[in-house]
Amino acid sequence: MSTTLTDDERLRRWRLVLGGGEAEGTGRALTGTDAAMDGALTALYDRKGQGDDRTGRDRPAGLGASAPSVARWLGDIRTYFPSSVVQVMQRDAIDRLGLATLLMEPEMLEAVEPDVHLVGTLLSLGRAMPETTRETARAVVRKVVDELEKRLAGRTRAALTGALDRSARISRPRHRDIDWDRTIRANLRNYLPEHRTVVPERLVGHGRASRGVRKEVVLCVDQSGSMAASVVHAAVFGAVLASMRSLATRLVVFDTSVVDLTDRLDDPVDVLFGTRLGGGTDINRALAHCQSKITRPADTVVVLVSDLYEGGIRDEMLKRVAAMKASGVQFVALLALSDEGAPAYDRDHAAALAALGVPAFACTPDLFPEIMAAALEKRPLPIPEA
Repeated sequence: MSTTLTDDERLRRWRLVLGGGEAEGTGRALTGTDAAMDGALTALYDRKGQGDDRTGRDRPAGLGASAPSVARWLGDIRTYFPSSVVQVMQRDAIDRLGLATLLMEPEMLEAVEPDVHLVGTLLSLGRAMPETTRETARAVVRKVVDELEKRLAGRTRAALTGALDRSARISRPRHRDIDWDRTIRANLRNYLPEHRTVVPERLVGHGRASRGVRKEVVLCVDQSGSMAASVVHAAVFGAVLASMRSLATRLVVFDTSVVDLTDRLDDPVDVLFGTRLGGGTDINRALAHCQSKITRPADTVVVLVSDLYEGGIRDEMLKRVAAMKASGVQFVALLALSDEGAPAYDRDHAAALAALGVPAFACTPDLFPEIMAAALEKRPLPIPEA
């Protein structure tokens, strides 16, 4: 249902958007909550607040480098704006005003609105973070991880359990292993009305070893700086996959070195604090490690999460992917695993992978369970439209 705005409300909104500069032209004064909201926006987005004022006049806005003033500002924006807007403003404050170092103070961390991007910033601080801040940082990361698990775990387990069940079906099961519901549905065309029965030409069932590990998954994740959100989501999905007994899951992160974090998969927060965001990239070296751990190629899915900027040996990387595919490995290349879509990526390497039958594309966390289910069943991937 549409709502007609009054002239006064229209001017109020334009005034908040335009920021009250000398030429904004609305002539609308702000009071009360509106004035407080405008002040919070001005402190972050007013050009004079960023040191760009060349007139020599005193700057009326800006957060400065004072932790108390920034903490007050963080409290103000949480009061006046919804959570989704607060997260955007926090991100802009970190990028535009260089506030990352202030996040190393526990009081500051307690004032922020936790989200995936904040986790990425905290992880990028790495060993520079003092011990007094680490426990607070872990609590912030824990909150984000728990929310992601709550959102994604159930759907992921349901999608992959169904895929594993379907991939485990066999056409000549033992009598005790026949799935009669699916067998009847598969043979309905053979119904004999005079006998009121179905002739089961094709039996559907599960192998006797179906309760054991059926598939192996290797997550190979680029931990260069641009991949921060993807690293966070990969850690959560890695923990979810590792909790499924019919999957054997391995998580490898890399820059120019390779770190196998499989033994930490029971706690994604430990995984995240075991990463080291930033640095170069050697995809070939990471894939060599993953390839060395594959014992059942035909039952293995390798998921490479990377922007494909290769600092290692390009031709060797492509040969390695081709060799894994030839051995029966299902290979998936994700340019990003985040809600933001694809970052800048190496288009030549993406095209070279596509020529090998490995299309590279960005994947949202909500789509990832479907991508994995398709890979486990060896059917075409539901690639989103660009």
